[in-house]
Amino acid sequence: MTAGRLWSVVAALLGLAGVVVGGLALTRFAGRIGTGAGRRGAVVALAAGLVSMALGGLVVAAAEGGPGTGYGLVGGFVALVVGLIAIALGGLGLTRSRRIG
Repeated sequence: MTAGRLWSVVAALLGLAGVVVGGLALTRFAGRIGTGAGRRGAVVALAAGLVSMALGGLVVAAAEGGPGTGYGLVGGFVALVVGLIAIALGGLGLTRSRRIG
């Protein structure tokens, strides 16, 4: 496993964790109004998505070859997309927590 592939996998897994935490923050927020669980999860999802997108962007920018050359280009693009989804879920959760609580 090359360094580019390793970093792209790390970035994609971090983004996936952000998506899961953001989804949980949205679903738990309805049942726990006032505890701050939704707000904390939303902030964690935002942070994980941002780091995932930054790492994915670095992998894509540093790749010297195309897909399948070992530079982690496809994984970098996956990390960018998953990080964007995590940011969207975190932003939605943060907006809901500010509006209601």
